[in-house]
Amino acid sequence: MTSQEILRNVFGYQHFRGEQENIIQHVLAGGEALVLMPTGGGKSLCYQIPALIRPGVAVVISPLISLMQDQVSALQQFGIRAACLNSSLTRDQARAVSGQLRQGELDLLYVAPEKLMTPRFLEFLDTTQLALFAIDEAHCVSQWGHDFRPEYTQLSILPQRFPTIPRLALTATADGPTQRDIIAHLGLQQAKVFIAGFDRPNIRYRVIQKQNARHQLLNFLTDEGHRGDAGIVYCLSRKKVDEIAAWLTTQGWLALPYHAGMDKEERKHNQMRFLREESVIIVATIAFGMGIDKPNVRFVAHLDLPKSLEAYYQETGRAGRDGLPANAWMAYGLQDVVMLQKWLDRSEADEQHKRIERHKLESILGYCEMTTCRRQALLAYFGEHLPNPCGNCDTCLEPVATWDGTEAAQKALSCVYRTGQRFGVHYLVDVLLGKTNERIKMFGHDRVSTFGIGKELSMEQWHSAFRQLIAGGFVTVDIEGYRGLQLSENARPLLRGEQRLYLRKDIKPQKKNQNKYSRSSRVSFTDTDKILWEALREKRMELALAQNVPPYVIFHDSTLEEMVLKRPHTLKELAQIPGVGTRKLERYGQNFINVLDEHVLQYGDTSPTNAVTPTSNEDIILSDSAEITFEAFKQGLTVEQIAAQRELKPSTIYDHLSQAIEEGQLELRQVIKLKEEEIHEIEDTLLERPAEEQHTLKSVFDAFGGMYDYSILKCVRSHLWRQVKEPANR
Repeated sequence: MTSQEILRNVFGYQHFRGEQENIIQHVLAGGEALVLMPTGGGKSLCYQIPALIRPGVAVVISPLISLMQDQVSALQQFGIRAACLNSSLTRDQARAVSGQLRQGELDLLYVAPEKLMTPRFLEFLDTTQLALFAIDEAHCVSQWGHDFRPEYTQLSILPQRFPTIPRLALTATADGPTQRDIIAHLGLQQAKVFIAGFDRPNIRYRVIQKQNARHQLLNFLTDEGHRGDAGIVYCLSRKKVDEIAAWLTTQGWLALPYHAGMDKEERKHNQMRFLREESVIIVATIAFGMGIDKPNVRFVAHLDLPKSLEAYYQETGRAGRDGLPANAWMAYGLQDVVMLQKWLDRSEADEQHKRIERHKLESILGYCEMTTCRRQALLAYFGEHLPNPCGNCDTCLEPVATWDGTEAAQKALSCVYRTGQRFGVHYLVDVLLGKTNERIKMFGHDRVSTFGIGKELSMEQWHSAFRQLIAGGFVTVDIEGYRGLQLSENARPLLRGEQRLYLRKDIKPQKKNQNKYSRSSRVSFTDTDKILWEALREKRMELALAQNVPPYVIFHDSTLEEMVLKRPHTLKELAQIPGVGTRKLERYGQNFINVLDEHVLQYGDTSPTNAVTPTSNEDIILSDSAEITFEAFKQGLTVEQIAAQRELKPSTIYDHLSQAIEEGQLELRQVIKLKEEEIHEIEDTLLERPAEEQHTLKSVFDAFGGMYDYSILKCVRSHLWRQVKEPANR
């Protein structure tokens, strides 16, 4: 049969998708290939169909031992002669498969790399007619990838030992460096590279700042109608996996845990239930998911920040493999960054690997803080260009509020230049804020023109601005050096005043059950307001029809409501409206300003009292009482002396000092005397707790059996929160 006939008659599809047919024809002709194709894009057909046409058996190398039997069973349902050889088989089962292989009774054989590379098995293959080698999950060969498997590097001997047998390396995710690693380590220098595109248009991406993660997750599941759906919830720690799975169960959801610390049989049982039952939510660490072939996963939720955009892309790609709508939802907090950085700093990896991993962490943090289309940014990371915003991510559907950060960005970039393009974010922020510490004096940067010119912004706002400048490509991180920032070519137009830059506003935590755009709280329109409302809707429809997109892709209703209420007269004022992103301001801003101006000409300026006004920056300062305590402590008084002098409890004095620690005015070691390992242990325990438990501290106090006083825990917590606010200081 031809490949088209096999597609139709064996697999039941009428047409090839994307690059499938070209890849198959290339392999049938004896060519080698590197195939990059999104999850659900049909990678497996690229080697399964050639396996049924070329003489001999196709050897499929996969790290997924626990899923091999399911893959084999699925092929057998199509009438394909398939088997697997791995450590899960009994001796009799393995002997039977070897007999089939020896008799030429197999079309495909799935094998783990460690099994393949045994001398005995290689000698066995020497006497076997081979159709091809398919190396699945090929990104596992790269030490820079997120699923590095050392045994994959041994596969480089295949072209020497079997020079006439074509090879395919397949992966759903690989950035430029990982692609180069795959080619180098697998000896695929002569292979043709097929990139079928990374876009998963059926997945809707949403990212929110973590405030009350459990209830945010529950709201997501409820609001998106996921009752009865299969889904995956990812957490960083095993303990959190167990806690979230148990908590979801108490809320009436069928949730099962999965992580490497569980009993092997229990882990396998939970995985099988997820694969073979409906409505199961699996709560897991990253140990779960690679190669999961469940097509109807309707959502993937991250309760913690993934360690890289590659990991995020692959993990979210497990949703919606059937092509139907699916959700990728993430709640992130800067405490996630601190935890990931702590793990990285304590790892035994060499410094080069750590620098690259830090850069990847900064990239995904930048992704979280974007003001433009998330899908465009995600695809750009993998070298793919999406010409227009997708209309199916949160920043397209409900763009974030922005502020004109052009002047701030110019100050930041100028500071990078004036200090020699070799310092990190924390140092640069100190220079901009005019801090006179020893390091700044040593380098003479208290005398540069940018020293102290940024006091109009808070430390947190400067850190946010720098992260967005990194994410926007205006500065780069020197991975080979010590994470110093360097100007890119993109910075020139901004520094020259030829470009304006709008930055994302940090979202402050909202009170429980407070919905910013609740329909029940919609303000009543006056008669003239209604006329303007309809005029704005008509303009939106006109633009939508011209681009063949739904109206909400242009602007959400809530954004038009804010235009009616705030009556912006300039693009700068329009940029302050929640829902107006940078790209949409550029593309549509003037159209809507014209409508607003025409309304004023016809009906007069009926701007309400809550019209747009410039926002002010809020600096956090110590309370008056805490300031008095702080000054006394600086003069050398002990906590007990200050408490006696002020007729306050020592715990109150510690509260004041913890404020000073959080604001960077005191170091933790000035206040409490604990060993480094004790501090790390308390911090780790805090990071494992939900935000609400961090505030009360009771569960942390109980976890140590009362060993540490609440005052001690508060100070360590303040130190940790200070790190959370300054994630770039690492």
